[in-house]
Amino acid sequence: MPEMTRTPVRPIALARALLLLAGGLALSLLYWPGLVTYDGLRQYDQALSGQFDDWHPPMMEWIWRWLLPLWAGPAPMLTLQLTLYASGIAGLAVWSLRRGRPWLAMAICGTTLVPLHAALMGEMLKDCLMAGALTSAAMLALVGLEQRRRSLRVIAAVLIVFAATLRFNAFLAGVPLLLVVAGPRCWASWWRMGLTALVGTLVLLGAMPMANRLLGAEHSDVELSLVILDLGGITHNTGVDVFPSMGRADAAAVIGKCYSPVKWDTYSWWVDPLCPINFADVRKAVHAQGISPYGYLARQIVAHPVAYAEHRLAHWNLATRFLVRDMVDRPVQRQSAPNEVGFAVSNGAMLDRFDGFVMELSRGPLGWPCCYIALALGLVLASGSLAQRLAIRMLAGSGLLYGLGYAVFSVACELRYYLWTMIATALALVIAVSDMAKLAPQSRTGLVAFGPLVVITVTAAVWRL
Repeated sequence: MPEMTRTPVRPIALARALLLLAGGLALSLLYWPGLVTYDGLRQYDQALSGQFDDWHPPMMEWIWRWLLPLWAGPAPMLTLQLTLYASGIAGLAVWSLRRGRPWLAMAICGTTLVPLHAALMGEMLKDCLMAGALTSAAMLALVGLEQRRRSLRVIAAVLIVFAATLRFNAFLAGVPLLLVVAGPRCWASWWRMGLTALVGTLVLLGAMPMANRLLGAEHSDVELSLVILDLGGITHNTGVDVFPSMGRADAAAVIGKCYSPVKWDTYSWWVDPLCPINFADVRKAVHAQGISPYGYLARQIVAHPVAYAEHRLAHWNLATRFLVRDMVDRPVQRQSAPNEVGFAVSNGAMLDRFDGFVMELSRGPLGWPCCYIALALGLVLASGSLAQRLAIRMLAGSGLLYGLGYAVFSVACELRYYLWTMIATALALVIAVSDMAKLAPQSRTGLVAFGPLVVITVTAAVWRL
């Protein structure tokens, strides 16, 4: 790829773009010093103690532990994730300005003003730290490739691997970025691209287990949350107990009664009332019988493919807010979880108004992950005729694969799971629209790009009538 032609960055244009970025960050900072969920509280406790398990990413807890001597509480982690996020957005804005596209730079920074993006980035979540890392990585991969700066591409690769230590399914988001980092030689043929993608997938899949081992994290059997949800769905749909034997004649009836397509938590130890067959029972049976959880689940899927597909589609439909009528789950939180260490966000009227605005917007397409997935698909399909096809394919492809992955890997219908899909798709959208403005009026690129979005949005809206 030839080095890009640079246009001098005009300070006024840069200031306008950064002003929008500052506005988006200000919305996230309404949640200062960072909204802490139950997950975050558990991670903070482990950061304090230095005793990690792998229920939540130990890498995040390890980093938090290093930050605590400098600044106690959630503020340093919030600062880190917003710094990574803002650096990526600002870098993409400069990339746009060097191409002589000031309006695109403003649009890129303007994506931070999307209320759901801003609200979720104010929460202390692994999803937010991962999204910040991937935003910076995408920028560095793109700029490093075009400017032939290997150092930037190396940093991008490190950030992508880091993101993969935060979520086991982050490899789906990371592979399209790694392909850009790898460079044109790896795209010279389909077999080279396939091999590069395979190697990248293996590296990213191994990142979390390797990090957990290096940090000495205790194994918590966290994978059982996915296994239990899927076995519960199969049992519910077939009426046949497919769980490992736990010595109960009424297991199928009990499991079916506890099952919910919304989340696996109905089998957890923190719900009230406790399911008579729960995580502790399954964990005990798995260890007593020497069962490999994923292998066991795979065998049950093969034995009951229709029941599994029905369960997964029902869950994914709720998670993506496709054919639903009621609010599935609160899209963002308003207050930190109850705690004894005094973590709390503002009770001010400004945050109240912003929270109410976010809640209202989430009832429409901006709060439906199915729309982002459809738009990402359209942008990938339409990118061939666009000048910045590489950037569009990287971002939209990453968001698309990550969003589609939750059809298999999701254990709850929380909107935060789709944060990276939302951010990446929004960035790909503004770049694509900037390119489309230069196409001939008779071009069908727009139809291809927005066709899937229109179909999904109209279908979802009509269903809600």
